[in-house]
Amino acid sequence: MQVPLLRLQCGCNSYEWGKVGKDSAAARYASATPSDSFSIQEDKPYAELWMGTHPSNPSKDVTTGRTLLDLVQDNQALMSQEVAERYQQKLPFLFKVLSINKALSIQAHPNKKLAEQLHKKDSKNYPDDNHKPEMTIAITPFDGLCGFRPLNEIAHFLQHVPSLRAMVGEEEAKKFEEAVRGQETTEDSSKAEENKKALQSAFTALMNAKPEAVEKAAPKLIQQAKDEGSKFAGSGGPTNDGKELADLMVRLNGQFPGDLGLFVSFFLNYVQLDIGEAMFLKADDIHAYLSGDIIECMASSDNVVRAGFTPKFKDIETLTSMLTYSYAPISEQKMHPADYSYCKLNQAAYSSSSAAVLYDPPIEEFSVVRTALNAAGAKVTFEAIGGPSIILCTSGRGTISVGPKKEEINEGFVYFVGATAEVVMESASGDGPFVTFKAFCELGGKESQGEGGESKASGKM
Repeated sequence: MQVPLLRLQCGCNSYEWGKVGKDSAAARYASATPSDSFSIQEDKPYAELWMGTHPSNPSKDVTTGRTLLDLVQDNQALMSQEVAERYQQKLPFLFKVLSINKALSIQAHPNKKLAEQLHKKDSKNYPDDNHKPEMTIAITPFDGLCGFRPLNEIAHFLQHVPSLRAMVGEEEAKKFEEAVRGQETTEDSSKAEENKKALQSAFTALMNAKPEAVEKAAPKLIQQAKDEGSKFAGSGGPTNDGKELADLMVRLNGQFPGDLGLFVSFFLNYVQLDIGEAMFLKADDIHAYLSGDIIECMASSDNVVRAGFTPKFKDIETLTSMLTYSYAPISEQKMHPADYSYCKLNQAAYSSSSAAVLYDPPIEEFSVVRTALNAAGAKVTFEAIGGPSIILCTSGRGTISVGPKKEEINEGFVYFVGATAEVVMESASGDGPFVTFKAFCELGGKESQGEGGESKASGKM
C-alpha cells in the first residue's frame, strides 16, 4: 500500500480584492510548488489558495497529477471508513489561505437546510448544497467586521450619526431604542429573543434602503467621519475614541464609494486579530473581511449570500431572513486556542519554547493545529488519528515523515496525510521559526478535548 503522505499542488484564485503579486501570501505559497499553469505576475491580485477536494479548485498529487478527490475515492483508507461514509467520499473541510487587500463582501454562509434550498432554486449563485461554518487564524495582522455589536453600541450610533438614523428610518430607530433600552446585555432568554427581533427589524430596514437614499446619505457620513469622528465613539465599546471607526469609514469609502456597507459597519463589530489570534463564524453569522493574510478552514462549500461591498450578485432578502442576529462584544467572538495534547516535542523543541496549539471550533468537520518549531533540530511527533489531515508550511523549512517516507517541507509546501498515520516534522531553520498549520477531521476523536489539560478551544459567536 502507498505511504499516506502526498505532496499537493494547490490552485490560487485571482480576485480583485486580493493582494498584488508577491505581497500575496496565497500567491507565494502557490508558487513554491512548480506548475506550468501558475507563475506570479507582479501586477495581478491573488486572493485565495485552496487546499482540498472541492470541485471548484481541486488539489492535485504532485507526483501523479491526479486530483486528491480521485485518490481518496479510490482508497477509502486515506480518509478512514467512518469519515468517508459520513462525507460521501470527499474531504469534509476546505483549507485556504486568503490574502486580502480590499474589503470582501458583507456576507453570511447558509446553514445546511438553507443551502439545500438555495442550491435547488439557484445553482448558479449557490453552487453546492452544503453549509459553511468557518474559522479564521491570522498569519499577518488582520481586520474585519464580524457579528453584531452589543445593542447599546448600535443605539449610541443611531443617536449620534444622523445619516445612519436617516437610513434606518426614524420610526424603526425609535422602535429599536425603546425595545433594547436597559436590556442591552440581558441574559433573560425571552427578552434576548425580543432584542434579536428588534435588531432584525432595524437591520432589515437599513438593508432595504433605496439606492438614492444611500447615495444622498453617504457623503454626509464621510464628512462627519472627517470633521467629528469622536461622535463615532461606541458607548462603552472598544472604539470609544471614535477615530478608529471614522478612519475605517474613510478607508472603506475609498474602496466602495457611497456603498450601503458603510452604514452596515455601525451594526457590526470591528475586529482586529494579531498573528495567531482566531475567530469562528457559525453558518448564518454575518461578516466582512477587510485586510490581512489569514488561514481559513471551513466545511467544504463555496456558498456565499452577499449584500454589500461587492459588484457581484446580492441577495438581501435571503441575508436578512437567515442571520442568527446574535450580538456580543469582540471578546466573546475570538477563539481561545490551547496546547495540543496529542503530540510530542523533543528536547530541542522544549528548550526553544516551541509549541503546538489547537484551534477547535464546536463542529465536527475540522480542527487546526498551529505548530512553531523555534530552533534547528526541534521536532514534533503527531500521534496517529482516525481521519485525514492537510499540512501547510507558512514559514521556515524542515522535513516531514510518515513511516519510511521523508520529504522536504518549506514555506508554501502542502502535504496530505492519510488516516492512522503518525507524522514527524523537524525544523531545519536556524534563522526563524518553522511554522505549520495542520487541518484535520477525526469524528468523536482527539479534537473533541475538554478544558485545561484536556483542552478544547471554543469560539462563541
